[in-house]
Amino acid sequence: MAEKKATTKAAAPKKAAAPKKVVKKVEVAVNAENVGFRAGDVYNALAVSEKPLTIAEIAKKAKITVEEAYLGTGWLLKEGKVKGEDNKISLA
Repeated sequence: MAEKKATTKAAAPKKAAAPKKVVKKVEVAVNAENVGFRAGDVYNALAVSEKPLTIAEIAKKAKITVEEAYLGTGWLLKEGKVKGEDNKISLA
């Protein structure tokens, strides 16, 4: 009879656990005053850039959160001050 060779697997090196992502809870005050101020921030960011911007670009230029950029953009869309095309917002 042929003997079976004992084979052992080398232990694979353990991978370091991926760091957990910290999710920031963003709370935005939804009232006429706050939304109006965010609309002004969005309008000024678009006026300075003189070109269509994405919501993320607007938030970065205006130094506000993406949620606040959406609030301000919604206000301006309702008033007819901005228009959206190809996922970018521009002054109307």
